[in-house]
Amino acid sequence: MIVDRILPTDEAHDLLGLATELADRELAPKAAAFEERAEFPREVLRTLGRAGLLGLPYPEEYGGAAQPYEVYLQVLEILASRWLAVAEAVSVHTLSCYPVAAFGSDEQRKLLPDMLGGELLGAYCLSEPQGGSDAAALTTRAERDGDAYLVSGTKAWITHARTADFYNVFCRTGGPGPKGISCLVVDAGTAGIAPQAAERTMGLRASPVAQIAFDEARVPADRLIGGEGMGFTIAMSALDSGRLGIAACAVGLAQAALDYAASYARERQQFGRSIIDFQGLGFLLADAATQISAARALTLAAARLRDAGRPYAIEAAKAKLFATDMAMRVTTDAVQVLGGAGYVADHPVERYMREAKVLQIVEGTNQIQRMVISRALAKG
Repeated sequence: MIVDRILPTDEAHDLLGLATELADRELAPKAAAFEERAEFPREVLRTLGRAGLLGLPYPEEYGGAAQPYEVYLQVLEILASRWLAVAEAVSVHTLSCYPVAAFGSDEQRKLLPDMLGGELLGAYCLSEPQGGSDAAALTTRAERDGDAYLVSGTKAWITHARTADFYNVFCRTGGPGPKGISCLVVDAGTAGIAPQAAERTMGLRASPVAQIAFDEARVPADRLIGGEGMGFTIAMSALDSGRLGIAACAVGLAQAALDYAASYARERQQFGRSIIDFQGLGFLLADAATQISAARALTLAAARLRDAGRPYAIEAAKAKLFATDMAMRVTTDAVQVLGGAGYVADHPVERYMREAKVLQIVEGTNQIQRMVISRALAKG
């Protein structure tokens, strides 16, 4: 289905055309085989970087494209409709560039051209085995030792853990609570860093997720971002944007599921007519189309607030919550439309359904999103 979009500039139209062309050529034909092999498509990310799609929301002076967030999210949606693992990789990488871009020194920002160009792939190390949603309770420590920090601890559920070139490591440099947390940007090849075996995940098998163990990894002090004690502020600020990225991924995945299910339902004949003509299935697909449009509108409305420099954190939480719950419903219904065929790997909808689940968990579970929204309501 062709999505009728209202974009702010002719350049944005051209950019989405480029994203569509690359997604059709570089992503869609490879997705099933790479997912089957659980192989990360590193070269695809380099291709996207060289095409300018990894630095879209960042300033041109750092190698970005200076695009509004609403444009970046629609590019992400297009990528997700062809291959969610790649779109999620782009979202995570964009998130990983944020601390240096938004809080880094002029010297640290010299890293950005290679980051935004795709030569350096990033990972975001916030969660820990005993601390996921409660990020302020993290225990990984960074002890000052002369002109460096010695980092020790374990990070969990790290996307790109075994393939990243740099890590944003959120660690404790002070006392308990959020004010004791700092952020270091760390080269992946630093001695004392050991990515663990990749997790055996339900979906997104082409996206490597693993724990990372730090054993007195020596990190130069000039890799501290924004000063000691700024880490929690950096992390939460980045996650507001990251949640919009996941919402856009959810919209793209759901659109792919709907398009496939609707095409199948038009072609599949039962009782002498196409099954889409039966209200039980036709209405199911109509509801899916409506929910996707609503999620897209909610996500872009939050992005436009961000672009206007207005508060958007609560709207980002709403978008992430609604879009990812929607994607889970739509992909489940797409399997139902195909019936028995939907349950086998010959059709991609079973993969879409498995992939949708993780979107309700990453960048803050949907229970956390409900907490964020309800607390805002409690304040009036």
